[in-house]
Amino acid sequence: MELAVGQFTRRGPIGALAQICPLFKGAGLASVVISFIMSTYYNVIIAYAIYYFFTAFKSDAPWSSCSNRWNTQKCWTTRALNLTKPLESRTPSEEFYDGKVLQVSEGIDNLGVIRWELAACLILAWILVYFSIWKSVKSSGKVLYFTATFPYLLILAFLAHSLTLDGSDVGLKYFFKPQWELLGDSKVWVNAAAQNFNSLGIAFGSVMSFSSYNRFNNQILFDTLAVSTINGFTSILVGIFAFATIGNIASEQGTPIESVVSDGPGLIFVVYPQAMAKMPAPQLWAVLFFFMLLCLGLNSQFAIVEVVVTSIQDGFPKLIKKHLMCHEMLVLIVVIISFLFGLPHITEGGIYFFQLVDHFAASISIMYLAFFEVIAISWFYGGHRLANNVLEMTGRLPSPYIRFCWWVAAPALLMAVWVFSLIDYTPPTYNNGTYKYPIWAETLGWIIASLSLICIPAQATVVILRTEGNSLLDKLRKSVKSDFNFCETCGQEKCQHTSSSKEEEREMTTLIDNKIDVQIVPTNRS
Repeated sequence: MELAVGQFTRRGPIGALAQICPLFKGAGLASVVISFIMSTYYNVIIAYAIYYFFTAFKSDAPWSSCSNRWNTQKCWTTRALNLTKPLESRTPSEEFYDGKVLQVSEGIDNLGVIRWELAACLILAWILVYFSIWKSVKSSGKVLYFTATFPYLLILAFLAHSLTLDGSDVGLKYFFKPQWELLGDSKVWVNAAAQNFNSLGIAFGSVMSFSSYNRFNNQILFDTLAVSTINGFTSILVGIFAFATIGNIASEQGTPIESVVSDGPGLIFVVYPQAMAKMPAPQLWAVLFFFMLLCLGLNSQFAIVEVVVTSIQDGFPKLIKKHLMCHEMLVLIVVIISFLFGLPHITEGGIYFFQLVDHFAASISIMYLAFFEVIAISWFYGGHRLANNVLEMTGRLPSPYIRFCWWVAAPALLMAVWVFSLIDYTPPTYNNGTYKYPIWAETLGWIIASLSLICIPAQATVVILRTEGNSLLDKLRKSVKSDFNFCETCGQEKCQHTSSSKEEEREMTTLIDNKIDVQIVPTNRS
């Protein structure tokens, strides 16, 4: 649906939804707000990856032993055969992540000072992002060819090694054996939906933004099947690698699988370094792993920032041309502002703030936004009209199954997940529930979530007030009408018969000619 809308309208999320259904233009704006919020903290993960990448060049990886100044009495590894294992043991990688990288404080009440090493890595991360997208998709598209394909070679190598580790079978059994009783827990459904939305880029505006650069007759169905299949296959590969490694750590530590799995980015920066330390030539594999992580992180960050930049360009073209002069300057301003908003995440208590923002922005808000996006496109614009648009672009009608998903399945499931998540609401926690957020922090989380949620009713109110009409009902009727003029001659939305001025036709032709064809790739935020 998003591929079709972006390719047909040739606009980002705000411009596309404004043309499809003006009343729900706020859903497009909300996706841009969520993408901006995510860009401010997602790049922090890339900063962590850069920190680990440079640290991996040391002759002895500091996450492989307990002989460092930040280690505590709880640190224990199987190499320390002459030491008795503590009752509450911790791996060297855990202590390196908490004690050295984060220097984590007691809670969000104590943010502490900015970690200057992480600040330097964050600056470098934003420099990489800037020079990858400063020419728009002309530059980011070329970079993606490498960042999206190279990691697969390393994933296969890590996967092969992880399967040889002691205890890997325990982790794989945990990974593949269903716990059916958990299907009654709404949090499982919310997290599953949020994970798919994140990994595919759905409702964040990135799919619409990138598909707007496609050729008008690009085969959308092929892109849809390719992206979904590759994303699912990749998730399974990475899941096998992750849980085989987790099973090994659980066997060595003598702890259950559940206690090894950490929430937040700790899974990446605790479990995987532990696995790298056991491979032959651990420094080489660690360098390659964190370079791979850097590629995957940048892959996602390109898409997120591109949404913000594209939407600003669509919304204020004359203002940008007059005051900023060029696309590169707009990207620079977006990057600087995003960097400043990301600084609280790299303080000593920044990981608590990171987890709070991620919970409310990327999980709760996205369901609400996706529901209204589907309603605007499938019900008000019309699933039948979108199907005709696909026919006009590709020469093929979407299957009855896809149209059923547009009309019934998607809105029903999204509404169910949203409602049950509110009914079954539990406050956010950190570190497997050991840290509970204070009331003021939870309130702050809802305020962050509302920054995007409020866009939908607020923008709808503005549209209704600006729409001409004799009554409120008349204004509502006009505000849900699409800007496209349906051609009765050939039954299409866009054709030579559609009434438009020569100037509009010339502008559309110029716009289409300036667009370049890029391949849509999965963002793989997982």
